[in-house]
Amino acid sequence: MGNVRYRPDTQRLYFDFVYQGVRCREYSALSNTPANRRKMEKALARIEADIAAGTFDYGTTFPGSKRAQDFDKARSPASSATTRIRRSDLPRFGDFSRQWAMERSVEWRHSYADAVESILKIHLLPAFEGLSLDQIDRAHVMDFRRTLAEPVHKSGRRGGVLSPATINRVIGILHMVMTEASLRHGVENPCLEIRRLKQQRTDIQPFTLEEINRILGAVRPDYRPYLTFRFFTGVRSAEAHGLKWRHVDFERGQVLIRETFQGGRTEYTKTDGSQRELQMSGLVLEALRAMRPEGHDVNAQAFADTYVFHTRLGKPLDNTNFVYRVWRPLLASLDIPYRRPYEMRHTCATLWLAAGEAPEWIARQLGHSTTEMLFRTYSRYVPNLVRHDGTAFDRMIAGAMHGGLTAHRRVGNAP
Repeated sequence: MGNVRYRPDTQRLYFDFVYQGVRCREYSALSNTPANRRKMEKALARIEADIAAGTFDYGTTFPGSKRAQDFDKARSPASSATTRIRRSDLPRFGDFSRQWAMERSVEWRHSYADAVESILKIHLLPAFEGLSLDQIDRAHVMDFRRTLAEPVHKSGRRGGVLSPATINRVIGILHMVMTEASLRHGVENPCLEIRRLKQQRTDIQPFTLEEINRILGAVRPDYRPYLTFRFFTGVRSAEAHGLKWRHVDFERGQVLIRETFQGGRTEYTKTDGSQRELQMSGLVLEALRAMRPEGHDVNAQAFADTYVFHTRLGKPLDNTNFVYRVWRPLLASLDIPYRRPYEMRHTCATLWLAAGEAPEWIARQLGHSTTEMLFRTYSRYVPNLVRHDGTAFDRMIAGAMHGGLTAHRRVGNAP
């Protein structure tokens, strides 16, 4: 399916479509206005209808185009031996990428398979579906990446600009498809040596203890144990929603993270490192004990496989429903600046660090394989919470260095 695009440098519109397996771009003198875009879209619709009917004449539609001359040569018997539009034995990108995704899906979590399918459908197939694998070159990929960064996309409808992280994910999937194409058919991978876009670092926004108290005091009673669990365990949303009673060990005071619930499915955790045993704090242990479904008509076997946090119908919590029906209204009512629920994970990590817990233990609690991410993401919040600003080091060595350093200088507000 073709598109009407524009060049940022000239603000001129152009056609971008596929004909005989070749991606074609034909430029106009029209400026990028809504009226001109509508004219171009109508013309493109006629072009694609003619292509589908087999009546499209490139030279008549675009007289003087260099691309038209290429198609004329391709139709000439005299030049057929030396002119090649595509290798007839190679599959087109659309067919190959679908087959690739189907074959690889057995290796992926369902949520990742859904993400790959979405990227193929929304971004890659509209751009490359009709091209044979050997027709996708570096120039195609670089231009495609540029169009992803344009504020106007999806057939002229204005939408938000894709973030560098999203663009990198799209190009990453294309890289994977073309790597497989290279292994199977010997075509060059056009994604090699294409650098990832630089992603700006985003600052985390953990909640303060005062904000946590206000949130837990104002939330609906049926959601108070859930938020207590999120604030003081640092689990991801999918991990909390996938927790079942058989994974709560009250005797050892542990929660076993073994499954997640996301996109309507219960499945394995994000990584092997995410499989872990959480040590429950007193607040969390008390909250879970209070909601444990004990009674004369309920036995352990009956509820072992039920979800700890669930709706009135017994189904796991849905993250979107929680955000828009509980979380957003709650923060707004308390006049607390909005943060996504993931900030509860950041909050727990900063509180653990502030309390002086061992970094290795904190990393295990969060499901990190090393402490690198811990220090990179959270360490700057520790001084703000426990008032460590370097003066402790001065005090430690003051009495050991020739009568004390504090006799000569003081640091900050050190006593």
